[in-house]
Amino acid sequence: MSNTITESHQTLNFINGEFVSSQHDWLEVISPLDGSQISKVGLSGYSDLDAAVQAAMKAYPNWSGKTLKDRVQVLYKYRELLVKYMDELTELCHRENGKTWSESRAEVEKSIELTEFACSMPQIISNEVQEVSRGVEVRIDRKPLGVVASIAPFNFPNMVPHWTIPNAIALGNCMILKPSELVPMSSTRIAEMLKEAGLPDGVFNIVNGGKETVEAICDHPDIKAVSFVGSTKVAKLVYQRSTANLKRCVALGGAKNHLIVLPGAHEEMTASNVIASMSGCAGQRCMAAAVMVGVDRIEHIIDRMVIEAKKIVPGDNLGSVISLQAKERIEKYINDAEAAGAKVLVDGRNAVVAGKEGGFYVGPTIIDHVTPEMAIAKEEVFGPVIAIIRAKDLNEAIQIENASGYGNAAAVFTQSGGAAREIMERASAGMIGVNIGVPVPREPFPFGGWNDSKFGVCDITGKSSIEFWTQNKKTSVKWNAEAKTNWMS
Repeated sequence: MSNTITESHQTLNFINGEFVSSQHDWLEVISPLDGSQISKVGLSGYSDLDAAVQAAMKAYPNWSGKTLKDRVQVLYKYRELLVKYMDELTELCHRENGKTWSESRAEVEKSIELTEFACSMPQIISNEVQEVSRGVEVRIDRKPLGVVASIAPFNFPNMVPHWTIPNAIALGNCMILKPSELVPMSSTRIAEMLKEAGLPDGVFNIVNGGKETVEAICDHPDIKAVSFVGSTKVAKLVYQRSTANLKRCVALGGAKNHLIVLPGAHEEMTASNVIASMSGCAGQRCMAAAVMVGVDRIEHIIDRMVIEAKKIVPGDNLGSVISLQAKERIEKYINDAEAAGAKVLVDGRNAVVAGKEGGFYVGPTIIDHVTPEMAIAKEEVFGPVIAIIRAKDLNEAIQIENASGYGNAAAVFTQSGGAAREIMERASAGMIGVNIGVPVPREPFPFGGWNDSKFGVCDITGKSSIEFWTQNKKTSVKWNAEAKTNWMS
């Protein structure tokens, strides 16, 4: 069932169990590895979305009417298909996103873990029942919302859709996915595998497109909830537009994660962790290290970071960035910081990979003596670049972190338990790491930041997501005619 990647390949919408063409324009899909065209994708409009919504609404009564245990049986089968097609899914992610093979494989492995969590829902969710007054019981049941939508980004074409799809459909909803138009092909394969696993037609649909499609999702009256992952600028717009149309919305935005390095931190562990956090997935992840705040004497750790960074080679153990525009934007941040007086210790500008000269690569970059007012210290670069700001003590370091408008993640590298505790309590971020450069919680713990990194209530994964994708039905019951009548009955 899989699609062969060729220049003439078309990535289609998936509606009611069938692949169908968009009624609007087409956009080339370019592999950032070498700049070659690997597909073209339709840019859908409101009519395309409405067709998917109608299919989902038709499928909803039967799907939501099944028990939770029956629904997750499909996901058990789907999980096995993720394992079966692991290499194919890895290659597809590698080709359309540009991350390394090992990073792409890790992304698919994380998708399996997310699916396993959804399979565990029958063991996690139990309805509440209590005798609240003599002869009167009240129970709470979790019920699905109906038709829901998920808008996914380019940086994790396989994993981020799995943040939402398994949980939302396990809980009885019917879903419409809008993948990034830059990386739409992994989502096509997800649809094929869900159908192969036995998911009824209409329960899961894909509508490809760009801004017009996103706006249509926010506006459609029959979509009850919207999840979004992307830049903060767009996350705010999606949240405002969706909630103005009386929908639930959780919208994850960008990040500017600060890693605070204290004197006495383990040199090798700190340097390797900071560089891995900065360069993994070419820095195109909201959990990447963006700013290192060095407290007092940490020159020996910076020297070790330089050594570690020089082991990272574009096209080998460092993937591409998503586009030429991204490459140019990242390099402009480096240029501007250097012009403002910062010192480039490792320079990733003008990287070219032999045999892939058309690809979009930025090498690992370390910039020292950055000041807090520089753009590179405040704005999301989204590349394999780390800016080093110096602080005289822990309090100043925390103030620098707190001044960021974002609040996705923060970390501290130290051997002092007291200092670690202070960061854990005072850092203004939703996810904290102690000697961990990428503090992503694993299931059943949820993923989600604070401040301008997230808009809306609940987190997007883990147990918190159950609250987002369901609504409570409260039922009061009295069977005992002999019980006294009171204000409840």
